[in-house]
Amino acid sequence: MANVIQHRYDFIILFDVTNGNPNGDPDAGNMPRIDPETGLGLVTDVCLKRKIRNYIEAACEDKDGYQIYIKDSVPLQTSDQKAIAYLGVDDLKDIKKKDPDADRKIRDFMCQNFFDIRTFGAVMTTFVKGALNCGQVRGPVQLGFARSIDPIVPQEVTITRTAITTVKDAERKSTEMGRKYIVPYGLYQVEGYISANLARKVTGFSEEDLQLLWNAIGNMFELDHSAARGNMAVRELIVFEHDSELGNAPAYKLFERVHVSLKDGVQVPRSYSDYQVIVDTEALPAGVTCEQKI
Repeated sequence: MANVIQHRYDFIILFDVTNGNPNGDPDAGNMPRIDPETGLGLVTDVCLKRKIRNYIEAACEDKDGYQIYIKDSVPLQTSDQKAIAYLGVDDLKDIKKKDPDADRKIRDFMCQNFFDIRTFGAVMTTFVKGALNCGQVRGPVQLGFARSIDPIVPQEVTITRTAITTVKDAERKSTEMGRKYIVPYGLYQVEGYISANLARKVTGFSEEDLQLLWNAIGNMFELDHSAARGNMAVRELIVFEHDSELGNAPAYKLFERVHVSLKDGVQVPRSYSDYQVIVDTEALPAGVTCEQKI
C-alpha cells in the first residue's frame, strides 16, 4: 500500500465545554454523563468519532476515498451494496463460490472508499450475515472515553416558550415549560492511539489520512455548535510520535508526562485560563518525539 503510515502515534486531546451538555445520557433523561463514584464528567468515544466523521464529510464532500460509512439516514446495507456491485455478484451466498478471495477484496474496497472504516474500523453486518470473513475490520485509530479533569456539577435549567404546541393547549395556557441540562464548565481529557501495524496489515490508513485526522480533531466542534452543546472547543492536541511501527515506549508512560491542574487560588474552574497544562518533554524515551499541534 502506497504512503501508509510507518510510525505509531499516541495522543491526548483536551477539550472544554461552557454552559452546554457535551454528551447526554439517554438512560438518565439526557443528563450529562457522569462517573457516580468520582463526579467526573464522561464523554464517549462514539460521541467524539461522530464529530470527526461529520467534519470529514463536510470537508471532503464525498470525495473519492473519503465517503463516510456511519452517517445519518443511510442504512449500512446501502453502503455495503457498493462492494457487492464492485464484485459483480447478486447473491452474498454465491460470492465465495465464485471467488475464494472475495473476503479480502470486499474488505479492501470498503477501506479504500470509506474514510471512517480506514480510520476507526467497522462492523459490517451485511457481510457477516453472508458468512463472509470481512465484516469486522479493526481500525488503526482508537479513542478512549473522555473524562473531565475535575468533578462537574450538572445544572438543570427550566425554560419557557411562548409558542404553544396545539390549538387546544393554547386555549388554556400562554406558555409551555421545558428543561435542559448544562455543565457550567468542564475541561475533558481523552487519550488516543494510532497503530501503524494495523494500518499496514488491514486498512491502508495513509499519511494524507493522518493529516486530515489531525485537522478534523482540531475542528471537530467548529461545525457542531448548537444551543444544547454550548461553547465547546479543542484546547490541546498533544502528539507523541514513535520512530517505529510498533512503538518505542508504553503509551501510559508518555501520557503521564502531561500534567493538567488548576492554577493556584482557583477553587471552581470556569474557563480554560483557570488551568495550567505542562508537558514534560525532557528525556523522552529514545525514538519518541512530542509535538503540541494545538
